[in-house]
Amino acid sequence: MIESWWGLALAMAASYLLGSVPTGFLYGRLRGQDIRTLGSGNLGATNIHRIYGPMAGAAILLLDACKGFIAVFWISRLAAWPTSDWAKVGCALSAILGHTYTCFLNFRGGKGVATSLGVFLGLAPAATLLVLLPFGAAVALTRYVSVGSLSAAVGLPLLLLATGETGGQNAVLWLAVLVSLVVVIRHRQNIRRLLQGTENRLGASGANKGETC
Repeated sequence: MIESWWGLALAMAASYLLGSVPTGFLYGRLRGQDIRTLGSGNLGATNIHRIYGPMAGAAILLLDACKGFIAVFWISRLAAWPTSDWAKVGCALSAILGHTYTCFLNFRGGKGVATSLGVFLGLAPAATLLVLLPFGAAVALTRYVSVGSLSAAVGLPLLLLATGETGGQNAVLWLAVLVSLVVVIRHRQNIRRLLQGTENRLGASGANKGETC
């Protein structure tokens, strides 16, 4: 254990690099293609699902979620100290930023939804599993993954307050609020298309720019 600010800096840097691993891009390369030129051009699980099918999409979703979970559950231990809750939050945010702004692809990444899922499964599993309900309901009713992602982003801080799972740890609650804002901002093009009625529904053959995840 490295109980110092250097330990926190090391843990956050490692979390960012882990989050930056572009799983969707690498999968496309294994198939001999550049995912950035296919479908929506997004690196996330939704575009992978659209191009390569549900099994591939699910695999990328799981891998991206694992990046967030590993960051808060293991990497944060490099910075073990009395304020370890804040260390976990720092590693969590670093992993999410790595996914959304990967240093390996000119700081162009996914929307952060899958990695955020992994982060909060490590920090607040009960509230995170509960937030899958509004996500699933929104997608089932509208067939818009973006609507589900936005519903989950807005609902998570509310569920954390309702369940009290953070146990008074304001760091986790503030992280949820910040991540929700990041997810909403990253989905601004989706929101615009939803208002215009041009957003792609799940299973549609078209591919607009700016997929979720």
